[in-house]
Amino acid sequence: MRILVLILLIICGALQYRLWLGQHSVKEYLQHKEELKTHQASNLELEKRNKMLQADVADLQQGLDSIEERARNELGLIKQDEVFFRLITAQGKK
Repeated sequence: MRILVLILLIICGALQYRLWLGQHSVKEYLQHKEELKTHQASNLELEKRNKMLQADVADLQQGLDSIEERARNELGLIKQDEVFFRLITAQGKK
């Protein structure tokens, strides 16, 4: 009977060791869970960015208005026979 109890205790100890310290342990599980949270947050940000880019692409494909707006804002282009005024504020004066 004592041998059986001793064998069971050894088996229980070996299983506890593997559960807490061995390969695929609780510690590794918790680390993977934290990594998963960070990856999911990163994926949400990338999904938002992708939706914005898809909206830009759809706007550019549908009409010339968005192309004209982008050319004016980003490249500083003006139409023919348009007058361009640049207002410069005096810096340092109050």
